[in-house]
Amino acid sequence: MNRYTLAVLVKNQFGVLNRLTSMFRRRQFNISSITASETESEEYSRITFGFYSEENEKQQLINQLYKLPDVCSIKELTVDNSLSCELMLIKLKNEPSSREEIHAAAEAFKAETIDYTKESIVLRVIGNSTKMDDFISLMRDQTILEICRTGTASIEKGASTLRQNLNL
Repeated sequence: MNRYTLAVLVKNQFGVLNRLTSMFRRRQFNISSITASETESEEYSRITFGFYSEENEKQQLINQLYKLPDVCSIKELTVDNSLSCELMLIKLKNEPSSREEIHAAAEAFKAETIDYTKESIVLRVIGNSTKMDDFISLMRDQTILEICRTGTASIEKGASTLRQNLNL
């Protein structure tokens, strides 16, 4: 299975996100990440889905999504044609025996300490999904209290935009 990222431009209306996620559910796709927000225009929202599937199943999903009346445009984003970023907050137990190791890892991954108490340390990590996964793996030897990750935010490189392919 391959990991795919789809940016979907939709009409900014009540229930649209539910209709799109229902399409994934009916096709038995597991969404690994999702981000949604208004765009530069109040008229549209942009929803970015990350998921795993086979190539032919992905294409069938895209064809089905285009049949939904609220879908205006769909673009597959790849490492080659887009820029991506994710945000993670990770809360670790603040133990004297692990402080140096946590600090060294945070420095290596350019993580920022955003909260520090006697009981816990909260770090903010920004980067791609692989960086997040690698940082979590490194921190598994520590006591992880909580992890919060956003979905992937992706945008196409260059002057091309999602709105150029409107399917209205």
